[in-house]
Amino acid sequence: SMEPTIQTSVFFFAETLSRHFYCIRKGDIVIVKSPNDPKSNICKRVIGLEGDKVCTSNPSDFLKSHSYVPKGHVWLEGDNLRNSTDSRYYGPVPYGLIRGRIWLKVWPLNDFGFLRASPNGHRFLDD
Repeated sequence: SMEPTIQTSVFFFAETLSRHFYCIRKGDIVIVKSPNDPKSNICKRVIGLEGDKVCTSNPSDFLKSHSYVPKGHVWLEGDNLRNSTDSRYYGPVPYGLIRGRIWLKVWPLNDFGFLRASPNGHRFLDD
């Protein structure tokens, strides 16, 4: 669900300090305990922080719906919007479920470096 940013067989570094210091920002890619299955982790991009207005509909929907992220929560979406189970499905995610922030891709070597910006930047709202 994070293609093309993160593909199969990609290795990256994640750090856990940001979540403890509430330094997670819009656009960050995070590892989160799955709201649907607490035994597994998911990888998604932060689209909205508490108080932010987010688009809650799918990109293909004719009528767009919006909502505000409640206090203590984040809105998460995969970069592959057509193939992602994310906050559009399970709603805002409690901040406490965030396990870490991915910040550096290390494999394959020809793609070594910081992660790209979201291909869905238009989904970020600043209203």
